[in-house]
Amino acid sequence: MTNSAPLPPHILVLDDDPAIRQLVCDYLGDNELRATAVARGAELHEVLQRETIDLVVLDLRLPGEDGLQIARKLREQSAIPILILTGRADEADRVMGLELGADDYLTKPFSPRELLARVRALLRRVSMQASVADRIAAVRAYRFGTWELNLGLRKLRDAAGRQVDLTNGEFSLLVAFLSAPQRILTRDQLLDLSRLHNAEVYDRSIDVQILRLRRKIETDPARPQFIMTERGAGYVFGATVEAVR
Repeated sequence: MTNSAPLPPHILVLDDDPAIRQLVCDYLGDNELRATAVARGAELHEVLQRETIDLVVLDLRLPGEDGLQIARKLREQSAIPILILTGRADEADRVMGLELGADDYLTKPFSPRELLARVRALLRRVSMQASVADRIAAVRAYRFGTWELNLGLRKLRDAAGRQVDLTNGEFSLLVAFLSAPQRILTRDQLLDLSRLHNAEVYDRSIDVQILRLRRKIETDPARPQFIMTERGAGYVFGATVEAVR
């Protein structure tokens, strides 16, 4: 009988410590993930050339190699999620790694259980982004209330044809809300969805951007009917949305 079960995600681990490589591969394998471990940057790139990799776990402290340079090169060449490993005292490396495009970090020593949780969270995030991106790609415009947002033209107009200018960040946040109406979205989810449009949206600026959006689309920004706050959880777009395909 042919096994029709889908292949599990493939994780590539770069770490110079053979004990860690073995531990990670065994633990991920025991939890329905495939794992390949290598000790050097050159081996990592060889695997990437012949295998489809879903996520890279990268130790930044490699003897004789620059882990940050490896992270930079990885991000320049692909959008594969990167989880970096650093020492507890290596805050500068963590910050630099995240600035270079790494998606998350874990400090050594770490528990395999936490590593697995972070790997799964990153895989879910990428899957959600791909799913939303596919849905958005099939949509030409969104209509809500008396408003229409044209995605191709990136223009927001009301029923009278009046155009309201949006910054890149405001546009991306509004699309994120319109693509998931009636759902509570956390700040992290809004950040992830906004990155689909390469917008410069940061966690500390989300509340400010939402305030500006409310001023532009709400009749009374102090009593919003579209973008509503769910205290302690995030935000929800409470109106009915029509997707024009």
